Amino acid sequence: MTKLIWGVIGLAVFAAAATLSVSAQGNQMTFFVTSAGPGNGANLGGLAGADKHCQTLAAAAGAGNRTWRAYLSASGPPAVNAKDRIGKGPWMNVKGVVIAKSVADLHSDMNNLTKDTALTEKGMTVNGVGDKPNQHDILTGSNPDGTLQMGDAPCGNWTSADMGGAMVGHSDRMGRGAAANSWNASHMSKGCSQENLIGTGGNGYFYCFAQ
Repeated sequence: MTKLIWGVIGLAVFAAAATLSVSAQGNQMTFFVTSAGPGNGANLGGLAGADKHCQTLAAAAGAGNRTWRAYLSASGPPAVNAKDRIGKGPWMNVKGVVIAKSVADLHSDMNNLTKDTALTEKGMTVNGVGDKPNQHDILTGSNPDGTLQMGDAPCGNWTSADMGGAMVGHSDRMGRGAAANSWNASHMSKGCSQENLIGTGGNGYFYCFAQ
């Protein structure tokens, strides 16, 4: 009887592990908004640090078997354009909803980025206009076409929380002004510190794409 009980327990444990493995392998997510930033404003440890953060969050969500890149531009030489870092697409969120079919589609009015589709790796929506606190400012350092923002390097090329500013987009595509509906280029941040990012409606979040 004891052997039978332990055998049943063993099978249950094996089945649970198998289910978790299938669940992890079955996560076809290729796009998400970070559910948290590294915590030091726009000092992300450079592009490499931002990419690592994407990879870590993706792995925790069961999608670490892909190469993840942060949608961020940086100055050079040579300049780095966010649109050139993320592969060719298509990209889908954690629920399997396609948000863009290609780089051109992503940077057109035809993309499917909204508050309901620009989800975190955990499948949560990002607080937007009307929510408290509003956190829809997503770091990009980019122009609407995915190229490097005009002017100074965005927050010391993502290595400083003390100097400069960075272009941000609105994940819910809502807000004031003509560019408020842009997911990647709505306005410049007030600064680069965590306090300043929060003060303009953000929290140090950025977009991650699987190449």
